[in-house]
Amino acid sequence: MTSPTRRREAVAQVGREKPEVSERRACETVGQSRSTQRYERKVKGDEAMIVKRMHELVRRHPRYGYRRVHAMLRREGFKINRKRVYRLWKQEGFKVPRKQRKKRRLGISDNGIVRHRAESINDVWCWDFVYDRDERGRSLKWLVIEDEFTREGLALEVDRSMKTTDVLDVLAELMLIRGAPRHIRSDNGPEFIAKAMQDYLKRAEIDTLYIKPGAPWQNAFAESFNSRFRDELLDAEMFADLREAKALSAWWKNEYNHRRPHSSLGYQTPAEFAAPLRQAPVGAAPLPPLASAAQNTAPNHEPTLIAPGT
Repeated sequence: MTSPTRRREAVAQVGREKPEVSERRACETVGQSRSTQRYERKVKGDEAMIVKRMHELVRRHPRYGYRRVHAMLRREGFKINRKRVYRLWKQEGFKVPRKQRKKRRLGISDNGIVRHRAESINDVWCWDFVYDRDERGRSLKWLVIEDEFTREGLALEVDRSMKTTDVLDVLAELMLIRGAPRHIRSDNGPEFIAKAMQDYLKRAEIDTLYIKPGAPWQNAFAESFNSRFRDELLDAEMFADLREAKALSAWWKNEYNHRRPHSSLGYQTPAEFAAPLRQAPVGAAPLPPLASAAQNTAPNHEPTLIAPGT
């Protein structure tokens, strides 16, 4: 308790814990002047602006100390001395960490989440595959589709294996219900870069955002969803067979969208966050879904596209 502020806090704590002890006695005990104890600091009008700018500088230059931040503030025209900067520095809890973690650069891809962010509902969907096994060791493969803006899990389809045509069936059905996205972000998996997929997305006027190979952080929303899905369901459940995997996946998707608060949405559920953003479906929608159309179309497996409302 070397500073007046710390001693002031100590006197106040004594008053809270032992109301029978007078302020005079508490000040004598901690060596605090009563006039200093009753002093109320006058906050200058520019302090909020200075603190805001200090936060911006510290975020941008985490290895700068208060002396360098003081010099930068002076260069920007703030009339402030070094002692005041130090006081605000301590008040805001800034410090230069002894160790720093190396960070990975964004890379040169324009298709990653930082350089191309979702700006509205149905602007960017992301998709990926997640793998697991049932209790008899048979493979299970999930197709995961998420709306990056609302964080809604749009599809969580599981089967023993999935080909490009299976992925297109899921996408076509989802677009009939929700409308077409403007972009789809994915890695370079064979199901996503197949010619049939490229042709279909081009006809549906959906732009593809392929991330760089070996850079999963560029598709971080899908990776985050996959991590929650594995942690909360796959690592917690032993699937007896495919039917049980389908049932539990449907249950978890409903739980994720409607009951699980999402930290990045202000602890709203994705459904609560998306409710006021609902709009009429936009873009082209395939009709009929690929699974039913396969029997009546040519072998190229390309569905007919129609505009919503026609």
